[in-house]
Amino acid sequence: MSTKPKELSFKTALLPTGWVDDVAVCVDASGDISNVASGARNPQNGCLIPGLANLHSHAHQRAMAGLAERSGSNSDSFWAWRKTMYQFLHAMQPHHLRAVAAQLYLEMLIAGYTRVAEFQYLHHQPNGKPYDNVAEMSLATLAAAQELGIGMTSLPVHYQFGGFGGQPVSDQQARFFNEPESFLRIVENVRAASTADLNSNVGVAGHSLRAVDKQSFSQVLSDRADPDGPVHMHVAEQLKEIDDCVAWSGARPVDYCLDHFDVNSQWCLIHATHMSESETQRLAASGAVAGICPTTEANLGDGFFNATPYLQAGGQFGIGSDSHISVSPTEELRWFEYGQRLLHKSRNQLSGGPGRSTGRNLFELAVRGGAQACAHSAGAIEVGKRADFVVLDVDAATLTGRQGDELLDSWIFSGNSNCVADVYVGGQQVISAGRHPQQDQVEQNFRATMRELRGTL
Repeated sequence: MSTKPKELSFKTALLPTGWVDDVAVCVDASGDISNVASGARNPQNGCLIPGLANLHSHAHQRAMAGLAERSGSNSDSFWAWRKTMYQFLHAMQPHHLRAVAAQLYLEMLIAGYTRVAEFQYLHHQPNGKPYDNVAEMSLATLAAAQELGIGMTSLPVHYQFGGFGGQPVSDQQARFFNEPESFLRIVENVRAASTADLNSNVGVAGHSLRAVDKQSFSQVLSDRADPDGPVHMHVAEQLKEIDDCVAWSGARPVDYCLDHFDVNSQWCLIHATHMSESETQRLAASGAVAGICPTTEANLGDGFFNATPYLQAGGQFGIGSDSHISVSPTEELRWFEYGQRLLHKSRNQLSGGPGRSTGRNLFELAVRGGAQACAHSAGAIEVGKRADFVVLDVDAATLTGRQGDELLDSWIFSGNSNCVADVYVGGQQVISAGRHPQQDQVEQNFRATMRELRGTL
């Protein structure tokens, strides 16, 4: 989408050089930043910051957020939660997914996300038969993103096996199954639908080492049309996964990925919760991004990411809302830090050094890591970057009297009120004064869809 060139001005902005007052940002017709200058006259009374990418999303899981919080007869775990998820998604059809995704992407924009990486593995009909358009479900999420105006990195997910060592998929996993050839047809159909949209791109994902093997996923990587696109994979989220991987291969999951695939800056390993010291150092050195999803990882009882040594070794990270038990970048960043405080029994674990702002360090690292994981030219307010940014309401009670790094520290750590006033994606304003122009219709469609889905369970 192209638009007329425009100039926007703000009272204060976070630039690569730091905080600058009275900033004017020029956006060209393609939605890229063409100039940034100080000395703006009559600037808008807001705080301009780069937009965050939500680097890990399963849109269909938004429909079941909060519905798995009842204790079972045995110890609850990720695996028990997964059974509930399988039961729920059995009823979901493309029109359901589009409505649910639209609601989700609306919530993301309102919260301050400007892009989403949609890790989409719900491909086929409930009986496993492909839709007439094999990419129908992925196209439903893309259509929702384009409708709402959020940037989209589509990540169709290759899912071929039901467990380590090439176990067959179960009946519950029939909707996910593809061999490399049929999977790549999905990718190409999504790519064709994304080509004209400057806010969309396409990568590939391997669901996990349980669901792909070296041969099948290597074929996907070698045969895909865009060899420079992003590559994502779940890895080392659960201790059972570690044990099963070692029993199958003799190696831990992160080590296995690093040994058998060319893991580099195109890659994003989602979760990587349980790493040895050597895996932590190796992943940091690879240039890949660790996709951290703190609220989902806490909800599922996964464990704590090995953050301090990883970041000290120069590792990159971004954040994702994953199962969407929460859709808030501030809560993800807050709980990433709080998890480390609980683990190490000390404050300001991820500040990056003495005297530095924890909020700003977390935010800037997550912005850069998210942009890298999405292969998206954003992540900073500077010439040549995509005009994806957020305007914070400096008159909000949470931010009143704050300046500089205090704005980010207070936004991230002080309460849950939404301080996001406006949101721009590719230079287009999609949120104004906290609302989206299509908000009422999207919410109405979501309510109707949820009533229909619950009636089938």
